[in-house]
Amino acid sequence: MFIRATSTLAQETPQPESKPLAKLQEVMIPVRDGVHLQTVIITPLDQKEPLPILFRRTPYGVPDKPPEQMPASTKELAQDGYIFVIQNLRGRFKSEGVFNLSSQVDLKDPKATNETTDAYDSIDWLVKNVPNNNGKVGMMGVSYDGLTTAMTLLHPHPALKAISEQASPVDQWMNDDDHRYGALRESYDFEYAVMEQSDKNKNTHFEFETYDTYEWYLNLGPLSNINAKYLHGSIPYWNSTIDHPDYDDFWKKEAWVNQLHASTVPNLNVAGFWDQEDPWGPWQIFRHAEESDPDHTNFIVAGPWFHGEWRTPKADSIGPIPFGGHETAREFRENIEAPFFRYYLHGVGQKPTWQASTFQTGSNTWRTYAIWPPKEAKLTKLYLHADGTLSFSAPNATGKAYREYVSDPANPVPYRQRPISPTYPAGDWRTWEVADQRFVDHRPDVLTFVSEPFDHDLTVTGPLAATLFASTSGTDSDFVVKLIDVYPQDTQKNAWNPEEGPKPGQYAQSLNSYELPIAMEVRRGRYLESFENPHALTPNQPIEWNVPLRNHDHVFLKGHRIMVQIQSTWFPLIDRNPQKFVPSIYKAVASDLVPATQRIYCSAEMPSHLVLPVMP
Repeated sequence: MFIRATSTLAQETPQPESKPLAKLQEVMIPVRDGVHLQTVIITPLDQKEPLPILFRRTPYGVPDKPPEQMPASTKELAQDGYIFVIQNLRGRFKSEGVFNLSSQVDLKDPKATNETTDAYDSIDWLVKNVPNNNGKVGMMGVSYDGLTTAMTLLHPHPALKAISEQASPVDQWMNDDDHRYGALRESYDFEYAVMEQSDKNKNTHFEFETYDTYEWYLNLGPLSNINAKYLHGSIPYWNSTIDHPDYDDFWKKEAWVNQLHASTVPNLNVAGFWDQEDPWGPWQIFRHAEESDPDHTNFIVAGPWFHGEWRTPKADSIGPIPFGGHETAREFRENIEAPFFRYYLHGVGQKPTWQASTFQTGSNTWRTYAIWPPKEAKLTKLYLHADGTLSFSAPNATGKAYREYVSDPANPVPYRQRPISPTYPAGDWRTWEVADQRFVDHRPDVLTFVSEPFDHDLTVTGPLAATLFASTSGTDSDFVVKLIDVYPQDTQKNAWNPEEGPKPGQYAQSLNSYELPIAMEVRRGRYLESFENPHALTPNQPIEWNVPLRNHDHVFLKGHRIMVQIQSTWFPLIDRNPQKFVPSIYKAVASDLVPATQRIYCSAEMPSHLVLPVMP
């Protein structure tokens, strides 16, 4: 237990009573099926004129008293004047009904209730019942709150004039929180499901018996032991995950974004390049809304952030990586988010003149693009060579055909340095995607390819991808691809001090030869041809593996090198592929997990490569 120390002086000195900045009212808003949703309305004390409503819907709880100081995350918005409304989703805390941890929407069923209909009904009640509102409503939120914001796009209330979905998931089997193209994100999916569904009135963390969760998941054995030994069927969402290993109707109904085909409400999508939970969803919402956007009201902002870091006070760094003096979170809120809502809800200022705005890493500069991806980006192949090098020249016909390694599920590659703390409460989970990858580059089951140092800056802007030609001696397999920016060596005496020094309580960490991940992804062999109908791989037969690496905007600076790492386990972030085909990995037994020899081909006939959108 941690006890917060209080100084003797602080205990003896009378403290002035803090005064609330606003008044808070709690109401129970009725929705169409008779359920009432717990909602708090926070109104400025000095409100003199009608104000717009800024609405957030959450499963995480609502405040029970008005704020005594303005949080950094809403300071810039509050200066413009809003009535803030926060609502607990059905089945959470005091809200009535059942919480399903589901994003299914059936717009054809007039009796169906879901997050889209609950938002519609709540907005209708708010504009009719909250005194002194101007009839305009905005919505915003991060993660699950971003999901409930984004789902209003399927059937928006006429009073909803602008939203900002931030890090919203859209398809939990294809990507985002729970899977990566069908490969289960074991530790996160399990720990989040327990937190959300073990008790409706609080967020409960799973109690691990071991300090290192890598060890706990390894000792657990096959995934079936989670229910057999611990949950005993008590967590509905975990049961659904285990019951639906493939991309069946259950997951397709969860993929609400497939019903979105137009920009129906002005939307400021927000994504983090190092978002460890929902890096994919905002880009998919952006793309689906772009199918019909005649008024050009569909925007995206992407920055150098972990999940929700743009809501922290500054975001002047991520882990040990500084942003050149920029306070990217404050700059985003001050220069992009607040003006967006100011224009659409207050009628002040101007509409954004760009489609995409990014904080470009490497150069540490804000950029705007009239269209995304920018048309001037040239798709360029970066080839893997069997001698462990990377170059923009294709392999020749005389070189070695492949490199190989043995992948053993009994000794999986950790996804971050051990000991690995639990996902919740969030600690180093937030920044593992920028962790120095030297902690695995000595392992014999991790292949490393590296370029020569660049003699000029190399800028990549747009979607990245990898194409591997690979084989396995087994009948199923995973391949993980990591694109890494390798910092130059610095032999100066001060090389152990990063640009801005360590934060309080942290040790100084050198960026000397630091291996910074830019993009990382996994593909599962059983789903290469069909997500719905998995099939076994043919042992030792090379086939093409296409690995999307998402959207990025990064400069590999002069003197830096590009590295690619390839491995077949990423544990316990991704569940272990048995490497022997079984009908469902979730029902595999210990004897199904077998070592396999993996080959990556680097020949003229089978040239494994990355595709980089290189800017001139």
